[in-house]
Amino acid sequence: MSIEQGTTMVDDFARDTERFRRELLAHCYRMMGSVQDAEDVVQETYLRAWRGYQRFEGRSSIRTWLYRIATNACLNALRGAGRRALPSGLGDPSDDPLSPPEPAAADVRWVQPIPDALVTPDSDDPAAIATSRESLRLALVASLQHLPPSQRAVLILRDVLAWSADEVAEALGTSTVAVKSSLQRARARMAQLRPAPDQIEEPSEAHGRALLEAYLAAFENSDPAALTAILRADASLELPGSRTWFSGNTTCIPFLAAQALGEPGDWRMLPIAANGQPALAAYRRDDSGAHRAFGVAVLTVTGTGISRVVAYGDAGLLDLFGLPSVHPADR
Repeated sequence: MSIEQGTTMVDDFARDTERFRRELLAHCYRMMGSVQDAEDVVQETYLRAWRGYQRFEGRSSIRTWLYRIATNACLNALRGAGRRALPSGLGDPSDDPLSPPEPAAADVRWVQPIPDALVTPDSDDPAAIATSRESLRLALVASLQHLPPSQRAVLILRDVLAWSADEVAEALGTSTVAVKSSLQRARARMAQLRPAPDQIEEPSEAHGRALLEAYLAAFENSDPAALTAILRADASLELPGSRTWFSGNTTCIPFLAAQALGEPGDWRMLPIAANGQPALAAYRRDDSGAHRAFGVAVLTVTGTGISRVVAYGDAGLLDLFGLPSVHPADR
């Protein structure tokens, strides 16, 4: 192959495949529950696709071919790996808001949030964007991790990507009967795990933005009464990095008041978007007076208030969102 031919093939490969990178990352994230793991698998997918590009004969679309490679790369990466979790997947809620959060075992791997900017479709179609957001919600991704990887793949390919049972069977090297059986078991398990519909019902855009801004202000002003007004009575609070989570305002609010809010001015926050949901990047004041990266909180907002807060105390997550380690106002 001449240099000119090689250059042409590289250009053709990029033209044919790069437009699918965002949606492949979203697909791999649903499978893996981790942004870094998903990015690694996408890189592996493109490497395998490049190696097989000359042999691709167009028996399926480029998109279908890439998804087949990506799904099997995910299954290989998940072989022998423990599932990722949120605290609510590890045990019952705590009934003592004044006790320190309980450390998790060292081998626990957490479901990570994913920035919307990495996976929002390059589309002007509101329906496509809405579908993408719904299929990336943190609660859904966490629920998917309870399924065996093969069932997870079948469910995503059938119910998210709307592939036929025959297409899934071909992609996974199994039978259509096996796909249908696996899908039935996966749907039954997910029905046990998914939140109730009213907990994921979206408010209007303006109301959702108002709830996010109110939560931000409550933290920055160290105002538990303001939090009580915007958190639903049945709201849950999860603290990945520990096993601790709370269910209901009778424990959520006392925990936040006693162990999180601190003094007015201790926190500064920036609105962001993760998993198709409103979220906040949190900065906490240190001894020098600067507000340094603390973590990310992902909110589930409904027409009747905030129903769930997943608060990650992991400063490194702000790198995923392209945010600085010190709050911009302190720089």
